[in-house]
Parts: sequence; structure tokens; C-alpha cells
Amino acid sequence: MTSQHPKQENLLLNLAFNLAIPWAALSYLSKPERLGPTWALVIAVALPLAYGIWDFLARRKMNFMSILGLVSVAASGGLGLLKADGIWFAVKSGIVPTLIGLAVLISARTKRPLVNELLYNEQMIDVVRIDAKLAETGGRSSFERLLSQSSLLLTASFLGSGALNFIVAYLVIKSPAGSEAFNKEMARLHLLDLFFVTVPSMGMMMFALWRLLNGIQRLTGLEIEDMFHPRPDKSATSPKA
Repeated sequence: MTSQHPKQENLLLNLAFNLAIPWAALSYLSKPERLGPTWALVIAVALPLAYGIWDFLARRKMNFMSILGLVSVAASGGLGLLKADGIWFAVKSGIVPTLIGLAVLISARTKRPLVNELLYNEQMIDVVRIDAKLAETGGRSSFERLLSQSSLLLTASFLGSGALNFIVAYLVIKSPAGSEAFNKEMARLHLLDLFFVTVPSMGMMMFALWRLLNGIQRLTGLEIEDMFHPRPDKSATSPKA
């Protein structure tokens, strides 16, 4: 029996709908002679939301991070349409990763720690095989400590991201919501978030994953490539002529 692997998300579509198209809409469609600030903002918010819903229907997979991402996009659109002051965009930008970090920290003491969803994900990692090896070597308690340390690393990453998000948004968003200048500042914020917040946060997550996998290797003797599920053999499942 072959294991069912979830359909992978298309990275190019993700970047297009969540970064490139919103940035282009805010930057180039906000002029009064085009769509104007309000409709450009609606497009910049509606397309990522529509993509998130479509992706869920296509892959039937909606995790904690995806839900928070959609909530963040909807909150940005709501604040913009309500013409809230810039400080509220800074608060919104900072509070989402901060909530994720606190959730990771709190969940570490529960039966379903979020570190399992973010790093030790059974859809990607062969958890059954690793558990069997840990039982053989008696490394379960050391592995639990390793997971706790990974949770702390992720918490620090998200809390740091929250602080950076707040500072960047506070410095960038100066114009009143509903104006062309405001939309251009939101577009600039998209790009700054990518380079100064998202990339460093992803780097921290990759370091936490690397540290976790190396710890598992030390405790189980498994090679890192053996910790992941094998890719399905398409030739084995294709119908014979």
C-alpha cells in the first residue's frame, strides 16, 4: 500500500497572489484615473483571500499558519477600508507573529505542540520510523527536551518578527488610509516585510529545523534523508499500456 501524500502548494502562485499582485495593485492602480485608492486596496486584499480559499478547496489543507495569514490579510483590508490610523497597522503587523510565538510557547506543554505542525510535521517527516528508533535507543526523553528547545527557538523567532513588523510598519505607514500615498506605503511595506522580516524569520526556522534534525540523527543514528517520507514513485503507479 502506498501512502497518500498531500498535494504540494504551488510556490509561484503563492508568491504571485500574496506578494506580487497586491504590490502591483497598490503601486499602480491607486491613482484616481485608474481604480483609485479604495478599489486598489480591495483588489490587494481580495486576491490573497480568494487564493487562500481556493488553495484550501484544492488541497483540503488549512493549518494554523494559513488561518492566521488569512486573518492578517483580512485585518489589513478592514483597517484600510475603515481608514484607521497608521499606528493600528503597526499593531496589527506586530501582533500576528507575536500571537504565533506565544501559541508555540504555550502549546509546548500540551499534547499537540505547534512545533510538530511547524517543524516535526508527520506529513513531511517519517515520525513512525523515528519513534521506533527512539524506542530502540531509549532516546525519547532526550528527544522531548530537543523538541522543547526547538519550541523556544521558534518562539524567539516569532517574537522578534513581531517586534520588527511593528517597527517597520510604524516607520512606513504615515499617510491617511484611503489615500494614494497610503496605498503606496502599504506596497512598500509588503516588500520591506519580505526582506527585513520574512527572510530572517525563515532563516531562524530553517536553523531550528536543522538543529532538530541533527539532534534526531544523534539520538537515532538515522541519516537525515532517511527521516523524510520517500517521494512517491510515479512510474510504479502509472497504468501499464
